[in-house]
Amino acid sequence: MTLGEPLLLAAVAATFFAAGLVKGVTGMGLPTVAMGVLGALLSPLAAASLLVVPSAVTNIWQLLAGPSFGALIRRLWPMMLGVTIGTLAGLSLLTGGDTRTATAALGGALVAYALYTLVAKPFTVPARAETWASPLVGLTTGAVTGGTGVFVIPAVPYLQSLGLAKDDLVQALGLSFTVSTFALAAGLAWRGAYEVGNFALSALAVVPALIGMWAGQQLRDRVSPATFKRWFLIFLLLLGAEMLSRVMR
Repeated sequence: MTLGEPLLLAAVAATFFAAGLVKGVTGMGLPTVAMGVLGALLSPLAAASLLVVPSAVTNIWQLLAGPSFGALIRRLWPMMLGVTIGTLAGLSLLTGGDTRTATAALGGALVAYALYTLVAKPFTVPARAETWASPLVGLTTGAVTGGTGVFVIPAVPYLQSLGLAKDDLVQALGLSFTVSTFALAAGLAWRGAYEVGNFALSALAVVPALIGMWAGQQLRDRVSPATFKRWFLIFLLLLGAEMLSRVMR
């Protein structure tokens, strides 16, 4: 993969603009959209490598914009530790060279997340259960991140179940996604799977991602976020199903 491939550059720019747009409207979705679309065009490993820099920049922005950084760190550090350990342990699937299995895992993760979010009812985790639930959710999220490059399962439903205020929830999601991104980057580098060319292209992808985020924030006041999110999830469901059907042929 080189920077001199115009079609690749156009596809990466369009993907990260769309992913940033989704994040701007809904507050999340950039890594999921980027992995889903790029994973349909490239190997999941290559897609994960391209994801790192735009995801880090946009999620650090989201993390630092909230009001409760210190309190969230103190509350959620067991989950973040679990995310880190799980990601490093789960990377063997993504970096193992079995593109077919990695693509199937990515497609399955997209389908599972979309179906769950579309049909599941909200639930609440009592405070007394966080002691054991947070590290377990972190380890599971990390394993999924390491195997597929997707950060959202089961971290997003879990964080939504904690009864956080709106701004705190957005910041908690930013914290989880930031830790996942850096754990993924560290794991790829540790396994020698992070190519210099991919890093350069990933850095360039920050620009369309930020433009997309800005556009999404402007669009947020003009569309129903719930309706937008519903169609976004339907898109992910169809994309994941196509990946699964591709590896089953």
